[in-house]
Amino acid sequence: MIYHPIPPIFDENSKVLILGSFPSVKSREEGFFYGHKQNRFWKVLSAVVGGETPTSIAEKKELLLSQGIAVWDVIGGCEIKGSADVSIKNAVPNDVKGILEKARIKKIFVNGKTAKKYYDKYLYPILKQEGICLPSTSPANATVRLEQLIEKWGVIKDYI
Repeated sequence: MIYHPIPPIFDENSKVLILGSFPSVKSREEGFFYGHKQNRFWKVLSAVVGGETPTSIAEKKELLLSQGIAVWDVIGGCEIKGSADVSIKNAVPNDVKGILEKARIKKIFVNGKTAKKYYDKYLYPILKQEGICLPSTSPANATVRLEQLIEKWGVIKDYI
């Protein structure tokens, strides 16, 4: 069993919560979300909010908090081979309810189909709030171009 090593990023002003599935090997090594250089999360998010793409963890935190965006993952622990979401077994969900109690979350989005699957299975029954599925920013989702991701992810602007 591997446990999620990265705490959620949010504050009382967060309005949007973005949930991934579980951090990649690279993200776990780096100690922050979407650490793989091929993952397009930071490029997409900065394009959506109209800012520079952050490179340091401090810049990434600043981007999220300044825009009212919270980030965490659906899964708090699981068995996983490398970074392959398809290999996830024995998933244990994170306690996302704590974020909703402390922040003013208007909408929850999930980053990709795997996050949506586990959100619907574990978190929706507790939270009773739909998780809107956005196309994955993972390098494994290579069929979706960066421009398409930016367009689809633009929906979060309605809530921040």
